[in-house]
Amino acid sequence: MTLDGHLADKNHEINWLHEIGSVEETSYDAFYKEMDILIMGRKTYDEIKEMADLETFYGATKNYVLTHQKIENTNLFEFVSKDIVEFVSTLPADKNVWVVGGNSLIAPLLDNQLIDKMYLQLAPVLLGDGIPLFTQKEGKQLFDLKEVKQYGQFAELVLVKK
Repeated sequence: MTLDGHLADKNHEINWLHEIGSVEETSYDAFYKEMDILIMGRKTYDEIKEMADLETFYGATKNYVLTHQKIENTNLFEFVSKDIVEFVSTLPADKNVWVVGGNSLIAPLLDNQLIDKMYLQLAPVLLGDGIPLFTQKEGKQLFDLKEVKQYGQFAELVLVKK
């Protein structure tokens, strides 16, 4: 996300991200090896579905896309039309779940105390306006800062729920 907390600009574009660095400059590979399940929203899926190396990025996890649209499952993605809180509550507790972006997914999970660890990568960019990552309801939630790393132009914070 940007320094001012945005995932995308006001037009839902992430072009600014590609100007800063690449996935090779992050901890993506090590992080992804720890994940069992991936959940993303349809807008995120629409952004990545045409990637040439989709199998490389998402081939090792069970992948779900939450959407209200009727979309046929693919070999990599299962499309689910459920409430995110209800859906996450049905997942095995011993699995590591990666929720890929999207305040519409993150906010209800935070509101229901269902996020116990966050990896936040900050890009040295200010957009001033755009799609924020955090839109949860008011209510204090405390996290412990466990790690801070630098990958190229990205700062990665690893936070664990107190």
